[in-house]
Amino acid sequence: MRRLKAPPASVDVLIIGGGNAALCAAIAARRGGANVVVVEGAPKFYRGGNTRHTRNMRCAHDAATDHLTGPYTEDEFWEDLYRVTEGNTDEQLARFMISRSKDMLGWIAEQGVRFQPSIGGTLSLGRTNSFFLGGGRAMLNTLYRTAENLGVEVFYDTPVTKLEIDGTAFKSATVAVNGKPHIIKANAVVAAAGGFEANIEWLKEGWGETAENFLIRGTPYNRGDVLRMMLDNGAEPIGDPTQCHAVAIDARAPKFDGGIVTRLDCVVFGIVVNKNAERFYDEGEDFWPKRYAVWGRLVAAQPDQIAHIIFDAKSINMFMPSLFPPIQADTIEELAGKLDLPVEALCKTMNEFNEAVQPGVFCHTELDDCRTEGLDPPKSHWARRIDQPPYYAFPVRPGITFTYLGTRVDRDARVQMVSGGPAENIYAAGEIMAGNVLGKGYAAGIGMTIGSVFGRIAGERAAKHARE
Repeated sequence: MRRLKAPPASVDVLIIGGGNAALCAAIAARRGGANVVVVEGAPKFYRGGNTRHTRNMRCAHDAATDHLTGPYTEDEFWEDLYRVTEGNTDEQLARFMISRSKDMLGWIAEQGVRFQPSIGGTLSLGRTNSFFLGGGRAMLNTLYRTAENLGVEVFYDTPVTKLEIDGTAFKSATVAVNGKPHIIKANAVVAAAGGFEANIEWLKEGWGETAENFLIRGTPYNRGDVLRMMLDNGAEPIGDPTQCHAVAIDARAPKFDGGIVTRLDCVVFGIVVNKNAERFYDEGEDFWPKRYAVWGRLVAAQPDQIAHIIFDAKSINMFMPSLFPPIQADTIEELAGKLDLPVEALCKTMNEFNEAVQPGVFCHTELDDCRTEGLDPPKSHWARRIDQPPYYAFPVRPGITFTYLGTRVDRDARVQMVSGGPAENIYAAGEIMAGNVLGKGYAAGIGMTIGSVFGRIAGERAAKHARE
């Protein structure tokens, strides 16, 4: 087994984590004149946490660009965020993040990241979100290359096992290198090590045994160890342990690291039923990027945490497919048998839905007038009769992307302490502090906004503190 090189015993700025937030912090701190070390608990292949599976970032901007079709104002961004969180957000900090997001696309591009024209279809993100050329992994590789070219040292397979915090001041971190403890002292630290979504036992503390059926979309290394150490050392918590970015993903996905290819974007084109063949929510409530993250929690509340998306031949080519093929049948009765659903109940649900569909002009890029009437729950938009065989279905389970319980921060990304006020030299960025902005709900690309904006701020502030 190859022996790993140990990090230096002291450094200006220590970055804990290896994803987008960590790399933005590392680059900003290095450009700020600090000596910077990044410790990533995962092996190199799995570096980057959930950034590996991202596609885009949501930033405010005043005009169309070569990869955005129009303006997206700060006020509109705030309205979208307020709507999806239902007001469960720190408004001052969220508005500050949105304001700072306006120059992030330019800053990210300066680090070498390239963008592509937005994807159309159900995503409806051409005006609001910038898509990374090559996806999240390409974006991540570029940030690593830039950081290393600037002189940032990166150490993989180097998990943090202990934090020494004296009152409000960070002193050192103990990491495991070749199975042995190694202490790194630093003038400032940036915690950017993600949430605890891969820690099923921690998830159970909030969700109970239900969490056993959750699938984890990202890395198995995001277990929340650093977050737990921060909270145990007096960092002020923020957020609900049961709130998270949770989407409905293909039930055939692996337990960990299925990524973006297991996500399903076809809910708006059909109906969703539970194991009893009953619908349980409005599939056409709003545009998919604003509502897709509610479906993980909805499915989690269903019997056995399983559901099925059902649609017909009219819709099969209208969305990005999953890694797995849909289950296909020539009749609803045959489909029920293949899905192990009660046949009579599914036929009843389907007939009631079809009879409730009202005439309208279908348009998946607008909040159209295709709806149901007299049906509970309703389908508010994009409701079309499901009557053209063959019929298709995808089985889905809750797919947890990241958790919202984290550390409270201020505009400088400084961690706030239970004892009152900010820490002297402890900063946080990314999912470990996302609960400041995301009390609940989600809209596509906001996670990358949080990581980029606060990662850059944390790096700049940490470097400034280290040099003083």
